[in-house]
Amino acid sequence: MLLEFKTNNYKSFAEEANLIMSAAPKQKGLDYSLCREKIKGKEIRGLSTSVLYGPNASGKTNIISAMDVLRAIILRGNIKNTEEQIIPNPAAANLELIPNNQADGNKPVEFVIDFTESGYRIRYELIIYLGAFMETESPRKIVKEELTVNGEMIYKRNERLTIGTFKTISDHVHNYSPDSMLEIAEQGLDPEELFLTNGFRLIYSGSFTKLITDWFTNKFMVICRADSMQLIKRFSDPQKSTIFIEKTTNDAAKVFGINSNAIGYMIADDDSETKLCSIFKSLKDKKNIAIAADIFESYGTIRFITIFPLVIKALLTGSVLIVDEFDASIHPMALNSIITIFHNDDINVNHAQLIFNTHNPIFLNSNIFRRDEIKFVEREEDTNRSVLYALSDFGTTGDRGVRQHEDYMKNYFIGRYGAIKDIDFTPIFEELLAREINE
Repeated sequence: MLLEFKTNNYKSFAEEANLIMSAAPKQKGLDYSLCREKIKGKEIRGLSTSVLYGPNASGKTNIISAMDVLRAIILRGNIKNTEEQIIPNPAAANLELIPNNQADGNKPVEFVIDFTESGYRIRYELIIYLGAFMETESPRKIVKEELTVNGEMIYKRNERLTIGTFKTISDHVHNYSPDSMLEIAEQGLDPEELFLTNGFRLIYSGSFTKLITDWFTNKFMVICRADSMQLIKRFSDPQKSTIFIEKTTNDAAKVFGINSNAIGYMIADDDSETKLCSIFKSLKDKKNIAIAADIFESYGTIRFITIFPLVIKALLTGSVLIVDEFDASIHPMALNSIITIFHNDDINVNHAQLIFNTHNPIFLNSNIFRRDEIKFVEREEDTNRSVLYALSDFGTTGDRGVRQHEDYMKNYFIGRYGAIKDIDFTPIFEELLAREINE
């Protein structure tokens, strides 16, 4: 369960941006949308959903991109570039694209993530120096790296390495004293390599490192850029010329309104790529005929079928599903049904979470989302810097207070919450027409 993600000096976020997924204090209503978990006898309340609003180019996608970059760095184990071209988020491969383009080149980039897994509350902080924006020759360095579990520091890395207590993870630690191995661990530090996935994994606890990396691999599902969504469903050992139809996804597709008899995944004899296909029954010989879905189905249908397996996986495994413009080309009634499932305690028994950004104001509704689940991203016109805040940050009293049953949509469009821009293209076309007349 994700409780917090924080970044600083990441693209348009020149200052700290904090996406909080723990429940805000004194928030009432929609308690069914909370994920509750006890760690060391203390109840932790997390939000099962969160939605981000803001105008185009405000920085909403940058928050999702930052989470994707941290995931890539941890799984790669270093802050070096990779030759693999990661589309649609090239910053995950080319880290010189990360720093704010107006920030001082001496300012480091910061990531903090706080989550729960297997009865542990894990907080990981990474501060890295990458130089200035697009400065490819600048030497890179890990400025700080710290791992905290259940409130106790496991290790902290600055100029020196400090090993804390292993009491909270004693079941995962090798049978020797942490102090006796400190000198070896320090000698092995590389300024561009994470201690978590290198020295800590090899010297102290491979199993606890695996617990963390498995969470990032399987339970931290970050999908950047809706317009570049590729087929996500893959099969470990598909048979050639065989059609795979997943019943749950196909049942959902029929509810969604597909026209074919079924939607399936197929690998042809001459192709190694898994392809999404519409399946029809031939009237002549009663055989199945597979037609490429991108030829027959609408973009909205393809996108729904691509994403829905991730919804299933999130609910079955208790994962965090983070999607850029989740509702792109998908009817809001379909998305609202998915949101309702994440809010359903009887179905979402594994504490799955859904985070997405949108431009659709229909979800600005106190009957759908709590105030702490609604986030806004605003870009300051004078500095071009993005700011992230929640509706619950306004409080409930005073002139700017937000009450529980207010008309959130109306207030948003009259500018009470910010993160909205008045757009008028008329002067541009007036100038264009004037030039045409003069010419």
